[in-house]
Amino acid sequence: MKKTTANQLQETLAEVEREKISSNVKALYSLVANLLGADRLILKAGKLEALSLLRSRKIPERVLGLQRVICENPTLSPVPTWEEIPGILESLHDELAEKIARRTVQDSIERKVAEKMQEKQEEYLLELKKQLLKEEGGPENSQTLKKYAHLEKMKQKKLNRSALEVLRPCTLAEIVGQKAAVDALMAKLVSPYPQHIIIYGPPGVGKTTAARLALEAAKRLPQSAFAADAPFVEVDGSTLRWDPRETTNPLLGSVHDPIYQGAKRDLVDGGIPEPKPGLVTDAHGGILFIDEIGEMDLHLQTKLLKVLEDKKVHFDSAYYDPTDSQVPQYIRALFEEGAPADFVLIGATTCAPEQINPALRSRCTAVFFAPLTPQDVQRIVEEAADKLSAKLEPGVAALIAEYTTEGRQAVNLLADAFGHALYQQDGAAEVTISKETVLTTIRAGRYSTKINKKTTTEPLVGKVYGLGVSGFLGSVLEIEAVAFPAAPGKGTMRFNETAGSMARDSVFNAAAVIRRLTGEDLQNYDLHVNVIGGGRIDGPSAGLAVVISLLSAIKGWPVSQDVAVTGEISLQGYVRPVGGIPEKLYGARLAGIKTVLVPEENKNDVPPLPEMHVVPVKNVEEALPWFFQGYANDAIVSKS
Repeated sequence: MKKTTANQLQETLAEVEREKISSNVKALYSLVANLLGADRLILKAGKLEALSLLRSRKIPERVLGLQRVICENPTLSPVPTWEEIPGILESLHDELAEKIARRTVQDSIERKVAEKMQEKQEEYLLELKKQLLKEEGGPENSQTLKKYAHLEKMKQKKLNRSALEVLRPCTLAEIVGQKAAVDALMAKLVSPYPQHIIIYGPPGVGKTTAARLALEAAKRLPQSAFAADAPFVEVDGSTLRWDPRETTNPLLGSVHDPIYQGAKRDLVDGGIPEPKPGLVTDAHGGILFIDEIGEMDLHLQTKLLKVLEDKKVHFDSAYYDPTDSQVPQYIRALFEEGAPADFVLIGATTCAPEQINPALRSRCTAVFFAPLTPQDVQRIVEEAADKLSAKLEPGVAALIAEYTTEGRQAVNLLADAFGHALYQQDGAAEVTISKETVLTTIRAGRYSTKINKKTTTEPLVGKVYGLGVSGFLGSVLEIEAVAFPAAPGKGTMRFNETAGSMARDSVFNAAAVIRRLTGEDLQNYDLHVNVIGGGRIDGPSAGLAVVISLLSAIKGWPVSQDVAVTGEISLQGYVRPVGGIPEKLYGARLAGIKTVLVPEENKNDVPPLPEMHVVPVKNVEEALPWFFQGYANDAIVSKS
C-alpha cells in the first residue's frame, strides 16, 4: 500500500516537471517567433529540417526542433530524453539571450547607419537640386516665371529717348564754341603718355560730353594709349563721401568681412573676407570721369592721389589669414598684390582753380572751357531744331540766346517750346516754333534774361562800365557817381556797402588819385558812388572805373558808354593787373561792348576775340582819353 502511494507521488512530481518543461518550451518558442517573426521562423525551420519537429505534439521533438533553429544546425540528433531537456533548455536560453543582445546592438547600429545614410542622401539630393536649378537658370516656379514674362512684356514698351539724349552732340565737331578747349583736351589724350586733366568751365557748355567723345576719338588713333575697349566710367563727385570705417567706398573699393557685411556664402562658411573693387578698378585702362570734382571729400581726394601714384588699390582686413589654404586665389591676389587701377583721371568743375585741392591740381593739367556767346547759343539752338525736324521762325534762336548762356539750358528751352508747338499744331506736317511759343515757354519756366545790354550809346556824366566775374561767368558792372558842392572840407562820401569792402577801398584810392591828378579835394563835395543792381565786387578790379566815374561827376564831363574797363588803381595812378580777364571780356561781349581797357600786365591773358578791341593801359593818364573824348590829357590833368 505504501509502495503504491510513493509511486503515485513520484508520477505526480514527474507530471508537474513535464508541465513545467512544456511551459518553458512554449515560452522559448514564443521568444524565437518574436525574434525572427512567424514567416522567417517557418522559412528558417524548413531550411534546417526542423519544421515538422516544431509542429510535433511531443515536447522532446519540439525541443530538438528549437535546438536546430536556435543553433542553426540541421544535423542535431537524436531526440533528447525528458531528463536531458532541462539542461538543453538552459543552454538554449543562454544562446537565445546572446542572439537577442547581438541583434539589439546590430539593429541599433543599423538604425544609426540608416539615419546617417538618409541624412547624407538628403544633403546630396539638395546639392544636386541646387546644381540643377543653377544650371537651369535658378529656382523657378510658375509664379516667378509669370512675373518674369510680365517683366519681359514691360520691356517691350518704350516711350522715347529724352530730349537731352536726342540732342546731345555725337561728335567733337558738334560741340559749339569750344574748339580751342577740345583741341587742348585731345592733345592730352592722343599722346602715348596721356595726362590727368581737370576741365574748368561754367555749367552746360559740354565738358562731360567732350570728355566722352574725346576718348572715342582717341581710341581710333594708332598712337593712342587707349585700347578699343577702354572704358569710360562716369561719377558725380558730390555723391562720393569718405567712410572712416572703410566699410564702403564705391570709388576705391572696400572689403566685405564675413561676419558683419556678408561676403559670399561659401566665403562666410570659411571666415574669408571678400574685397570689392571700386570705380577706379572699373576704369582700368580707360578714363575715370569725376564731375564736380571740387565737391569731393578732401580725405577721399587724398586717397585718390595715392591711387594715381601707385596705379593700384590696396585692401586690408583683420579677417584675412595669408596662411589659410582655403583662401581663393583671386582673393589672395587682391590682398597681396592689390587691384589694378591704371587710368586717366578727368575731373570737371565749375570752381575756380584756386578752389581745387592744390595736391590734386598739381597732378593734373588744366583745360578751360569758355562761356558760350549768344552766337554760340543760337547755333546750338539751330542745330538742335534740325535734329528735331522743327522749323524756327526768324529771331527764335536769338530770343532763346537772350535768356540763357548754357547750351544744356538752351536745348531744354527749345525742347519745351517744341512740345508746346506740337500741342498747338496737332496734325501739322511740319512743326514750326514761333517767337510767341518760345515766350510762352519762357514765362512758364520763369526764365530771366542773361544778357545785360547797355541801355544807351550817348555819353553820360558820372556813369562808367566796369567788369566783374563770378566763377567762370563775366558780367558788366554799371558804376555811377554824383557830386554836389559842399562847404570846404565838410563833404561826405557814401558808397553802397553791399558791393564789399574792397570796392569801398577802391573809392578812397580813387579819391587820392584824383587829387594827385587834378588838385581837387573830394572833401569839398558830397559824393555818392553806386553799383547798379547791388553787384558785389570781391576784388580791387573796379579801381580804375571808380576813378573815371568820380572824375566825371566832379568835372561834369560826359563818359563814353561804348567802353568798359577793369584794373586795380595804385595811389601813384598805375593800373595794376587783375584776374578773370577772359571771363570779363566774354561778359563785355555779351553786353555788346566792343572796346575794353585792361591792365598792361594782363595783355597776355587776352583770348583771341577779333570782334573786340582790347586796349592795354599802364596808368590813368593813358585810360582817360578813351572815356573823355574831345579832351586832351593836359587839359584833364591841369590843376583847378
